[in-house]
Amino acid sequence: MFARLKSDIKAVFDRDPAARSVLEVIFCYPGLHALWFHRVAHWLWKHKFYFLGRFTSHIGRFMTGIEIHPGATIGKGFFIDHGMGVVIGETAEIGDNVTLYHGVTLGGVSWEKVKRHPTLMDNVVIGSGAKILGPFTVGKDSKVGSNSVVVKEVPPNSTVVGIPGRVVMATEKPLDRPDLEHGKMPDPEAKAISCLFDQIRELERKYNALAAEHEALKKKIG
Repeated sequence: MFARLKSDIKAVFDRDPAARSVLEVIFCYPGLHALWFHRVAHWLWKHKFYFLGRFTSHIGRFMTGIEIHPGATIGKGFFIDHGMGVVIGETAEIGDNVTLYHGVTLGGVSWEKVKRHPTLMDNVVIGSGAKILGPFTVGKDSKVGSNSVVVKEVPPNSTVVGIPGRVVMATEKPLDRPDLEHGKMPDPEAKAISCLFDQIRELERKYNALAAEHEALKKKIG
């Protein structure tokens, strides 16, 4: 148990350069508190103490502003930065080393008692205010930009932005742990803007080539 707690604290230091001491992390990080509440609630839920699981989850929500259903499955190295307003649904599944920012919703679009919340694979990063809605998978090493609304499958190694979410970068070769490089937090918006600039430059190149061909054709005809 203590090894797991130590791993949780290390995840905060790895991904938040503002963390200055173990004491600060233990007492002042609501994302960490929410995870610890969820561990207890999830254990109760798995052992069919449904009311106690929901009540523990409710206390965690009251204390942290983060709502994680006790039925949700969360892997190792999970980190919620700031955290206020994060909602994680009952059938959500989260892999290892996933990062969520404040205001993220892992929600459902159905009232049926089936798998209705998303699955986030390892090393996924979800920007602040993003909504991931439905029982699909966000592939390994993918990133979702702030305030995006994603309603369909996301391939591995992709960057998704917009409403509805669109893949603007894909098949990018991932680093071993891109979200844990100290001082090099992933920035989906910056990558998306960079991709758009690349597309604009390519369009300019094609336009200049067509303009040159047009001028050459005019001279030839004239």
